[in-house]
Amino acid sequence: MSSQLNGKKILVITSNTGIERDELLKPLEALRGYGATVTHASSKGGSTQTFVGDTEKDKTVESDVQLSDVASSDFDALVIPGGTVNADTLRQDAAALRLIKDFAQAGKTIAAICHGPWTLIDAGVIKGKTLTSYKSVRIDLENAGAAGWVDTEVKQCQANGWTLITSRTPDDLPAFNEAIAQAVAG
Repeated sequence: MSSQLNGKKILVITSNTGIERDELLKPLEALRGYGATVTHASSKGGSTQTFVGDTEKDKTVESDVQLSDVASSDFDALVIPGGTVNADTLRQDAAALRLIKDFAQAGKTIAAICHGPWTLIDAGVIKGKTLTSYKSVRIDLENAGAAGWVDTEVKQCQANGWTLITSRTPDDLPAFNEAIAQAVAG
């Protein structure tokens, strides 16, 4: 256990289904292990259903709170896990989009993995950012105005006054979690 994030608060947002299991559970575990207070907010609150590879139903995870009941001002960073259905659902969730915009406008760190960066398009915060994601999301990000897409384990971009951390797949989670911890620790 490390104390590098003691006193820091991190928000993880998801829908209530279609979440890639490890992209939710591994950041929750790692960031809490670094000493952060981590809150999992979901679209409807309550139970969330994780999957492995978008098709294998896996663990049910209780969220701490409903998305509409949290404010960006209470947190130091935002994490958006992947899962195709999760990301697609969050793209249509007004509370999720509001939170993403608020974090970016406040100059706070946003981290998104796999299909998670899709949500940044609908929140209107992708322009000028260089990032990575699951490969099938690349064209959507580029068409939405991303400055560039790179095929790398983790990409940090400070353009536009806030830090964006992105990764491609669950295989990148160790580097993704470490990058979040370093950015939030400052």
